[in-house]
Amino acid sequence: MFENQPKGLWALALANTGERFGYYTMLAVFALFLQANFGFATGTASTIYSTFLMLVYFLPVIGGIAADRWGFGRMVTTGIIIMFVGYALLSVPLGGDWLAIAAMGIALLLVSLGTGLFKGNLQVMVGRLYDDPLYANRRDAGFSLFYMAINIGAMFAPTAAIAIMNWAQTDLGISEADSYHFAFGVACASLVVSIAIYYAFRSWFAHVLAGEGKKTEKAQVVDTLTPAETRERIVCLCLVFAVVIFFWMAFHQNGLTLTFFARDYTQTTSTGVQSMMFDVTNLVASIFIVYGLFGLFQSKTGRGRAIAAAICAAAAGYLAWQYTQLSGSVDVYAPIFQQFNPCFVVMLTPVSVSLFSWLAKKGLEPSSPKKIGMGMLVAACGFFIMIGASIGLLLPDAQAEAIADGGEATRVSANWLVSTYLVLTFAELLLSPIGISFVSKVAPPKYAGLMMGLWFASTAIGNFLVQIPGLLWGANVQLTYIWAVLAGICLLSALFIFAILKKLERVA
Repeated sequence: MFENQPKGLWALALANTGERFGYYTMLAVFALFLQANFGFATGTASTIYSTFLMLVYFLPVIGGIAADRWGFGRMVTTGIIIMFVGYALLSVPLGGDWLAIAAMGIALLLVSLGTGLFKGNLQVMVGRLYDDPLYANRRDAGFSLFYMAINIGAMFAPTAAIAIMNWAQTDLGISEADSYHFAFGVACASLVVSIAIYYAFRSWFAHVLAGEGKKTEKAQVVDTLTPAETRERIVCLCLVFAVVIFFWMAFHQNGLTLTFFARDYTQTTSTGVQSMMFDVTNLVASIFIVYGLFGLFQSKTGRGRAIAAAICAAAAGYLAWQYTQLSGSVDVYAPIFQQFNPCFVVMLTPVSVSLFSWLAKKGLEPSSPKKIGMGMLVAACGFFIMIGASIGLLLPDAQAEAIADGGEATRVSANWLVSTYLVLTFAELLLSPIGISFVSKVAPPKYAGLMMGLWFASTAIGNFLVQIPGLLWGANVQLTYIWAVLAGICLLSALFIFAILKKLERVA
């Protein structure tokens, strides 16, 4: 799985890991911050949250156009600097008046713009690594590994946010509303690490930036496609972008309605084996076991198998020791559930890559467009789980009132949410890295930056629509109806992809 990949992949992936750690540390608590610090109603918080996500994923369009003109490397560096200023402003506790709201708005714009310059262009650089014939057949696997690596940062983000907020409140006596700013400050530090990695290992990927900034750069872009072929590819990409809109509308409920569900409807304490999954070190140990098992069965040498077996034994021993240390219950904070999606991405990526490699050897690997359609079907299954979890629960307003009154508000097992995140992660692995790979492969060379930007623009529209379930939540709609809307949208999107599958496979 890790063999025969360009070493530039690891440099770019680690640079993105640092940036994603900061972003998801901030995002893990952002919706809760809007309500705790400013007292915004659910609908208002949902609109601000989704608008911010929209900008984060729309501005790569501008970033792609800028990179096509001034160079991808230059835009990546500029993006990190702008993001740093935005996070620094967001980390300043200014209270909850109009000045604080204005400052937050400026900070969010800066973070969005910086991300727009950084994220999409970095991924175009990853795609260019696979233009080398030596690595061309490793493109899908490479993007899956890239996606796995950046999720390592996201996996630790919720724990970091909760830990630093608790430290600020208990050790420094900071109020809950002000403690959120400490979590935002973590993002500043993560960007320093990100840019340091980017420049320390720049020689590993410098060849994909060759000629940038020179007047002859345009002439170096080789495009052998006819106008008709170019048009067909752009049309097919736009059809995929249309489906991506609805996937991200559903998937990014993790920071909104699924977080509200974690806060208001999920048990706030956990005991026994279940409590172990709320300690990120136990999740890391589980990941080591998965990777160790793959190494055990795939290693070609006795030494390799021995190392893999030792890793499995050490990780299993650690988990056993952790189990013996269990005592009483642990508190379960709503943001902590956001660690499960990136954890499952890291854990399941080798499973996904190995499965499709095995199918490819037998000539049975699904095409990239078919994987995207399958991803939409799997996403629908995730929200069917939430429908099951929500049967018989109170309406949002009634639940909030019961909690405020200290009454016996019904709360469900954390296993419902964890299971949902597991299924949605399967969907994500089928759609997101594969979709990015599809764009980098199909996009006409002279429009590479723009097409990757449009991938993020479609994601942006989906993220803006994230607010719709949030508004339904704020309007006191039955929870089962909210999840049914999301499941239905995913099913319809899957049907659309399969209806145009032959057209998409022709250009893939």
